Amino acid sequence: MFVDEAIVELYAGDGGDGCMAFRREKYVAMGGPFGGNGGKGSDIVFKVDTGLNTLVDFKYKKIIKGKHGENGLGKGKHGKNAEDIVIRVPEGTVVSDFDTNLIIADLTKENEEVVIAKGGRGGRGNMAFATQNNPAPKYAENGEPGEYRKIKIELKLMADVGLVGMPSVGKSTIISKISASKPKIADYPFTTLKPNLGVVKSGDYSFVVADLPGLIEGASLGSGLGDRFLKHVERTKVIAHVIDMSGYTNDPYNDYITINKELENFDENLIKKKQIIIANKMDMPKSKENLEKFKERVKDKIYEISAIKNEGLDKVIYALAEILKEIPKQELYDSAKFESHVLYKYEEEIPFTIVRENEDWIVKGDKVEKLFKMSRLDTDEAILGFQIN
Repeated sequence: MFVDEAIVELYAGDGGDGCMAFRREKYVAMGGPFGGNGGKGSDIVFKVDTGLNTLVDFKYKKIIKGKHGENGLGKGKHGKNAEDIVIRVPEGTVVSDFDTNLIIADLTKENEEVVIAKGGRGGRGNMAFATQNNPAPKYAENGEPGEYRKIKIELKLMADVGLVGMPSVGKSTIISKISASKPKIADYPFTTLKPNLGVVKSGDYSFVVADLPGLIEGASLGSGLGDRFLKHVERTKVIAHVIDMSGYTNDPYNDYITINKELENFDENLIKKKQIIIANKMDMPKSKENLEKFKERVKDKIYEISAIKNEGLDKVIYALAEILKEIPKQELYDSAKFESHVLYKYEEEIPFTIVRENEDWIVKGDKVEKLFKMSRLDTDEAILGFQIN
């Protein structure tokens, strides 16, 4: 099953609680504090696995939870850090924050890994609070809560060339002839229901071609399968625009204009990509006549082929290879779209607010709520410390 989009909730692991303990050995005078710190909660890490090509694992796994760090112990023993949760994803996976739409990570390199949700630090034991004024503190911290994130995961295929065009123009036949890919081929529209990838060789140079499901008018707005698969064109360096020149079902020029319009409507950067035009089905009776009319309106170079007869494809492969060699690697997203590059302006922080709900007064605020969760209010010292902080 090909799944290229998912929404997932992440709960990183909470830190372990700090320990409150005291030395009580027989010959140790004025024992003192002896409680260790808690261990760190597990991070949730996404790591690229080149053996994967779909996000199907996220179809049923909508919630991912990290593990708690171990609690601190007496005798100054610190709790063990929890093992990180490593989630393997395909190359080309984009992770963004569901609420802000800012990109957290664009994973495009083999074995690349990024921490998406951070585990909470361990709470401090009472040893950590010892000072000259208070050498035997009677309080310790609970572990810090792990980070919660709701994220959107998208797969945008890592391909150098994207075959686009109307349904039944012969894209699947082309990729089956120029690579080892074996897509489903039939004489009805929308045979291709998921992108197919194939590796193509031109001498010593090789590149990846993606056969994308057929587009129709309104694809950028959701008609047909276009809105789901147009995003896979975004990473391609070159668009190979395949046109059925036989005119058996549609006018070739109208098809050409329609597809380019849908590409531009989806993302204006797509129409700026290098594009070659492939006139397919040149073995059909009216293809030559239609091609002459097409050339009167489109002055770009056109590659004539008959995919079914394997004619003209060698020239297409060579042309694509030469174009790709000249195109430098470019990042898919502008840095301003990344969460890590957002410039936050200073605003005076309001640590908490007090509101009345029914007969109760409620104190709210991220900082004070986090402090409350980490405070163990079981001694007078701990309560006083919470009030001071």
